[in-house]
Amino acid sequence: MSYVDKNLIPGETILYRTKLHWVVLLWPVLVGSFLGLASLVLIFGAVGARAGDHQSHAVATGAGLFFLLVAAAITGFGILRRNATEIAVTNKRVLIKTGLLSRRTIELLISKIESIGVDESPFGRILGFGTVIVRGTGGTPESFDRIAHPLEFRRQVHGQVDPAQGR
Repeated sequence: MSYVDKNLIPGETILYRTKLHWVVLLWPVLVGSFLGLASLVLIFGAVGARAGDHQSHAVATGAGLFFLLVAAAITGFGILRRNATEIAVTNKRVLIKTGLLSRRTIELLISKIESIGVDESPFGRILGFGTVIVRGTGGTPESFDRIAHPLEFRRQVHGQVDPAQGR
């Protein structure tokens, strides 16, 4: 069960969920792919080399396996980071949770939200991601980068803020 689902208060329903955009995986996958390719070159280069210095073959194979392990760790960390981030709008709050081992949570009551800003680069506008800045009344702004569909997130929050102010 997700953090958001576990922390709903009585009468609260989830209206919208989003997550980090797939673009957060771009660098981990590129670096992981590069290191993975380098590891394969080292491993197969050592295996395919002519018989000779066995110590060089062992070092090249060891380095290749190390690069392969680092590549898997970098790619895996990117995937975990994306999957460990939860962003939700309910009829009462905005909930944002980041992190897996160390957790950071933001829970703002809809009635206490002062503003929501969205920053999108040209690249972000094309691919559908941006930075969301949530400011609560009297609080400091909280910024969240590379959120998928940031304008829809803002629209969903605004849709709840207006009814909350009429109560």
